[in-house]
Amino acid sequence: MSKDFHPTMDPTKMGLGRSIAVLTSGGDAQGMNAAVRATVRVGLYAGAKVYFVHEGYQGLVDGGDNIRPATWESVSMMLQLGGTVIGSARSEDFRTREGRMKGACNLVKLGITNLCVIGGDGSLTGANQFRTEWSGLLDDLVKAGKITAAEAKKSSHLNIVGMVGSIDNDFCGTDMTIGTDSALHRIMEVVDAITTTAQRSDITVTASSIHQRTFILEVMGRHCGYLALVTALACGADWVFIPEMPPDDGWENHLCRRLTDQRGRGCRLNVIIVAEGAMSRDGKLITSDQIKKLVTDRLGFDTRTTILGHVQRGGTPSAFDRILGSRMGVEAVMALMEATPDTPACVVSLSGNLAVRLPLMECVQVTKDVTAAMAEGRFDDAIKLRGKSFQNNWNTYKLLAHINPPDVKSNINVAIMNIGAPCAGMNAAVRSAVRMGIIQGHTMLAVHDGFDGLAHGQIEPITWTSVTGWTGIGGSMLGTKRTLPGKLLEEISLNIAKFNIHALVIIGGFEAYVGGLELVQAREKYEEMCIPMVVIPATVSNNVPGSDFSIGADTALNTITSTCDRIKQSAAGTKRRVFIVETMGGYCGYLATMAGLAAGADAAYIFEEKFGIKDLEMNVEHLVEKMKTTVKRGLILRNENSNANYTTDFIFSLYSEEGKGIFDCRKNVLGHMQQGGTPTPFDRTFGTKMGAKSVRWLSEKLKECYRHGRIFANTPDSACVLGMRKRALTFQPLSELKGDTDFEHRIPKTQWWLKIRPIMKILAKYDIKLDTSEHADMEHVIKKSSSLGK
Repeated sequence: MSKDFHPTMDPTKMGLGRSIAVLTSGGDAQGMNAAVRATVRVGLYAGAKVYFVHEGYQGLVDGGDNIRPATWESVSMMLQLGGTVIGSARSEDFRTREGRMKGACNLVKLGITNLCVIGGDGSLTGANQFRTEWSGLLDDLVKAGKITAAEAKKSSHLNIVGMVGSIDNDFCGTDMTIGTDSALHRIMEVVDAITTTAQRSDITVTASSIHQRTFILEVMGRHCGYLALVTALACGADWVFIPEMPPDDGWENHLCRRLTDQRGRGCRLNVIIVAEGAMSRDGKLITSDQIKKLVTDRLGFDTRTTILGHVQRGGTPSAFDRILGSRMGVEAVMALMEATPDTPACVVSLSGNLAVRLPLMECVQVTKDVTAAMAEGRFDDAIKLRGKSFQNNWNTYKLLAHINPPDVKSNINVAIMNIGAPCAGMNAAVRSAVRMGIIQGHTMLAVHDGFDGLAHGQIEPITWTSVTGWTGIGGSMLGTKRTLPGKLLEEISLNIAKFNIHALVIIGGFEAYVGGLELVQAREKYEEMCIPMVVIPATVSNNVPGSDFSIGADTALNTITSTCDRIKQSAAGTKRRVFIVETMGGYCGYLATMAGLAAGADAAYIFEEKFGIKDLEMNVEHLVEKMKTTVKRGLILRNENSNANYTTDFIFSLYSEEGKGIFDCRKNVLGHMQQGGTPTPFDRTFGTKMGAKSVRWLSEKLKECYRHGRIFANTPDSACVLGMRKRALTFQPLSELKGDTDFEHRIPKTQWWLKIRPIMKILAKYDIKLDTSEHADMEHVIKKSSSLGK
């Protein structure tokens, strides 16, 4: 966000006298409806008229009933629907100047001079061309007598803003496009389902057993390998084929050797992921059937092929895509309201956890540059042009999948442990940390049951094959406890010496952070604690200082969101019903806030934002008014520790009493279901990258701390939290984070997501003021991509 302050501006009057049209174009993607809903509601909030353009650009050309006013109620119950409810079509008519003239005429007649386009690069390029030609189209319409000179003057300038909806994540300039995360959810559901029979490493089978299989999965991505690459990371695939980086010549021998080696190590399941646009160095397609024939003919392995197809486009959007679409929709309306005739057409993008604006045609150009680089055989350039995020995914995959453990050992022992409550994604972090350590020649030690296990010697070597298949398993395979090390320091120091532990990876929540601090403070008394340590945040509560995201929070968020969908659905029809849902999170309101945004809640009560009886009264009155509309459902979320007196039972009783004769209430406490389940693709890949990066960092620290034949680390930067901060993964000393920590309530003092809370309230139709004093400046793709994902 820029610090250039605007003149004070009432956000509810920014759009007075203006009209906005929103359309979806090209292939549909889950989450488009969230973007449409946010655009409509924020447009109405700003005082503008908002129109739906049905059936994409074809509807723009045809006009008539295809361009209709949008109301608050008309976008209700859209969030959980896949695809796009306003329709999408590929329009040949709009490709012609005559078609664009018809579209311009339809907009001028309705006084629409702001257009929001949700689609892929083709759709956004078309929008930019439309804007560039606008004055010429109006001149031609005046000459043809289709519009008057006065109408042309009134509509003399067209503002364009784009949001990228594409499951392939093939648009440069944004970390994620709307629909990509949901597509990954569909893919991982299939991967988990078809690999279950072969993944049971606890069953002893013979080498010839039918349960030893090779699975080949073909996923979408004709020109972009993102889905294939992230799927490979998320499921620990043995090989991935992507168009940006074809395999070296002779890959057939390499692949067969790799599969054979994996079988030799005891792996009973091989997974190969293929992007539909995968090709060889000479530009020939590499198909799943071709790979199957190779593996079957040369190795005789039982090999199965699955082509996922359009199942990847289907289903309900993930929580991430709903939040992404909602945030982008808000930013898109703000961009339109602030645009001047000199402002280039922009696209709203995601960079880390920031919504940013980029010049649309810069992004389109870089996207085209990727295609050109692939066509010219400049594959390293193609990977770089995709951005740092893609590049880091590729490098992590290569390190974990294509490098064999070295013959020479480093004589370094790295211990790894889980602390606090279990959460989905912990095992993915352990797996990648173990394998990265082994790749670097270290001996990896598993500590069972957290600091208790470290104190009582529950420590054993953990091998490459023992972590096979861990990415898709929820909870903690190592076992975890909440015990802090403070009272066990003597025993812990003895075991660090006994097992010759040179470095420590601590994966967990707030207890992991506090435990790490206690070990650092104990360095003064116990020399054994003077070893490099890294804390990887892993907790559903997302309350670890030093990181905007924690492993496990995304899985919990999706669990809450899908449960809220089902709860809301039970009141479909004519029932007037309000649901009170209690979420986990301790004192941290992240889950309640983000689930509120993803599920379309009317309110989310959290500890960080104090509330009293007047707020509760206002919320009840809001719901009473809502029940007079066509929307007969209400959803209220409450963080478990949001207020000691206004408990879930109290709020339920209050709403039940005040709603008598208007609505009835139901109460749901979601409890520990939020901690369990299969990890989402985000938590698998986030855990994988965090685990790998932490061990590589420890290896560098060990070199720095090696003096006189021994390891001695006592500087603040030798014990860090690895966290995502805005746009980058960074290591921050534990001791430096103390100042930003509320230890009593186990939360960071500053939390980025609090700035998103007003969006939820505006989308729920509360009369609040959106802060427009800070706004997003237009950035540039090259500058942005160079800082991403470091």
